[in-house]
Amino acid sequence: MKQDNQTTKVITGVVRLSYAHIFTPQTDDNGVDKFSTALLIPKSDTETLRKIKLAVDAAKETGKSKWGGKIPHNIKLPLRDGDVERPDDEVYASHYFLNATSKNKPGVAKPIGKGADGKMKFQEITDTTEVYSGCYAKVSLNFYAFDAKGNRGVAAGLNNIVKVQDGEFLGGRANLQDDFAEVEFDQDYSDDDEAFMN
Repeated sequence: MKQDNQTTKVITGVVRLSYAHIFTPQTDDNGVDKFSTALLIPKSDTETLRKIKLAVDAAKETGKSKWGGKIPHNIKLPLRDGDVERPDDEVYASHYFLNATSKNKPGVAKPIGKGADGKMKFQEITDTTEVYSGCYAKVSLNFYAFDAKGNRGVAAGLNNIVKVQDGEFLGGRANLQDDFAEVEFDQDYSDDDEAFMN
């Protein structure tokens, strides 16, 4: 999908979700409940990065009315370099990242194939464990200018998420299988339900 008409909306390529709070909002620093996720965008995905740059530029233009008719020199921009800002985090290596938020719950779904009309059909995901920090998705974003308490910049609004692939869980929770794989247990419980009762 080409995006050369200076729109502020972007449909990403495949990105990885991190710090995903998409089913239950979290209270931000200003006391506002927001749904949010960080998106890890591979540096090799030049098409998504190109679309984001165009959308940010478009948001800057619309922001002039908030910023006194011109684009400030020191505005905050949403896209950040994982190699520079998270050098010790291998998950962020070779990625750009941005944080996307919304006061409204995003649509969350998975593709289920094309319908008779040739258009892709989707099934809503309501299981809060199915979309998580670490899985892969395509995401609909809208970039907008802000001017709040002296902070000026462009932010990413979170619209909709379509999960496309599972991935290793991110977020610090250890994998149960990994934790106990080498631990010795006194008894083989696999075929003896009564053992749990003693």
